[in-house]
Amino acid sequence: MNEDLAKLVIVLAPISLAAFGGAASMYAPMQHQAVDVQHWATAREFIDMFAVSRVTPGPGSMLGTLLGWKIAGLVGAVVATLALYVPSSALVVMVGSVWNRHRGKTWHSALEIGLAPVGAGLLLAGVLTLARGLSEHLSSIVVILAVAGLMAWRSKLHPFVFLVGGGVACYLLYLAGG
Repeated sequence: MNEDLAKLVIVLAPISLAAFGGAASMYAPMQHQAVDVQHWATAREFIDMFAVSRVTPGPGSMLGTLLGWKIAGLVGAVVATLALYVPSSALVVMVGSVWNRHRGKTWHSALEIGLAPVGAGLLLAGVLTLARGLSEHLSSIVVILAVAGLMAWRSKLHPFVFLVGGGVACYLLYLAGG
């Protein structure tokens, strides 16, 4: 196996296992590894891949697939996708079979309550990582934080509303010279 492909698996598989809260909780550690540690992409390239992954149909973890594509083409995309899905899927199957048998027990409820802030923290880390990548544009940071706040406040709204709203806000700021 190519060295880059092996590194993709070594980097993405553990991120997959620690992704409490869904794909958004993977953005910060993925950005750190891809940009700061492995130097597979610049901060700007990572933001661009993030944007493409959000507007394409499919899961938010499409970002990992795009990163794999950048590193090693089609084979890299397949390896990255498998590294993100196989470990976490196997863990869900194993834990899920035990989890439901113990529903209602004190430790079960405590664990659910305890993991909620972990998911929220990972989500916040993802938002802050994206904002940091755009640090030269204060208006972009304000829009990111405003959309994140609105998503937390109105979590039942379709994500497309936030995508369009954020895009319109950025466009208006661009026209205003911000």
